Amino acid sequence: MDAALTPGPSAAGGTGENCAPAKIVVRNLVKVFGNRPAVALQMLEQGLHKDEIFRCTGQIVGVQDASFEIRSGEIFVIMGLSGSGKSTLIRLLNRLLEPTSGEVLVDGQNVASMDRRQLIDLRRRDMSMVFQSFALMPHRTVLDNAAFGLEVAGIDKAQREKRALQVLEQVGLTAFARKHPSELSGGMQQRVGLARALAVDPSLMLMDEAFSALDPLKRHEMQHVLLDLQRDHKRTIVFVSHDLDEAFRIGDRIAIMEGGSVVQVGDPHEIARNPATDYVRAFFRGVDLTRHLTVGDIARTDQVPIFPVPSNIPDEFGAAIEHLRSIKRHYGFLVDPAHRLIGVVSIDSLLRCLGQSRPDLAGALLDHVPALAGASPFREVLGQVARNPHPFPVIDGKGIYMGAVTQTILLEHLCDEETRNA
Repeated sequence: MDAALTPGPSAAGGTGENCAPAKIVVRNLVKVFGNRPAVALQMLEQGLHKDEIFRCTGQIVGVQDASFEIRSGEIFVIMGLSGSGKSTLIRLLNRLLEPTSGEVLVDGQNVASMDRRQLIDLRRRDMSMVFQSFALMPHRTVLDNAAFGLEVAGIDKAQREKRALQVLEQVGLTAFARKHPSELSGGMQQRVGLARALAVDPSLMLMDEAFSALDPLKRHEMQHVLLDLQRDHKRTIVFVSHDLDEAFRIGDRIAIMEGGSVVQVGDPHEIARNPATDYVRAFFRGVDLTRHLTVGDIARTDQVPIFPVPSNIPDEFGAAIEHLRSIKRHYGFLVDPAHRLIGVVSIDSLLRCLGQSRPDLAGALLDHVPALAGASPFREVLGQVARNPHPFPVIDGKGIYMGAVTQTILLEHLCDEETRNA
């Protein structure tokens, strides 16, 4: 086969691995509430359970030996049942709570060992927190609330108001800048809290049940606002939630907590399919993953061969036909050197093209096989894929090829879902 025709790499970044550096590294983090933490630590080292430690000492183990990394630019969701330690854990990351032992490294700096001045500087300069209770100052205007962090940091009034107006515009509240919090709905008040956190332009945001006080429609709206902001700025966001729908919608990865321990960390779909413990399995039981899947989630790179745009159509299309026949496939995809999708071809379309007096690329492309957007909800394409025998190419927002979706892939996912919830 002509070397130029050998099927190219399956996709740019087809493994889906996130190679971003770690923004936060948590090592052996422990939090004990009580007046005898050293005794509790010793008992933990001996392998005693937190319940036994409480019965014997009265000390409460809030977080136990937590170790994980949070990548730069991702939304990392911490989940667990009530009392699992998720809110304690997020407050250890910025030392609103003092850790009993262990390390929290933010950009390589150990937050757990910072002095008061260093910690305050970090919080003011590069770390913001958004709470469930909006924590707005009722006597101040929306603009003043949004600018508060900048005021504390010593920024002059004109500069901080200019920045505050910019972030209020980002969250859709410019028209309400001179209003007071009491004049706003709950959803709007939470937008003010988000604007205040954004005003210092932090690279790291901690959000503790930030949207859980809102009704479902407002919560969904705020999730949408957060995702829009994240697409523009790619901050690192640590988000505590008890809502699986929320975690699947916004989370790049999630950590599941049980009894103060982090029991599993990973992509939400992967955790749901491969739970590490019975607790995690029960946590996800009954969740309909097809509600949360996108087309990109199910696209595979091993089903349809891809070929580079030919420089010599007769030779390379002839070799493409030979290759497709040898692997018993009828369809293939053409991509350019940047892995942007050019189009779909078949053995029949390639033969028709070669039968032309002057073969050209356009004559080989099938115009009835559209590309699917990887960000589209899986459910929106169910019928389209089920009705058509040909594979569908999947592309990202820049037209980069991500993989293929076929009837076989569709059926496998639906069967896996049935088996998982059986």
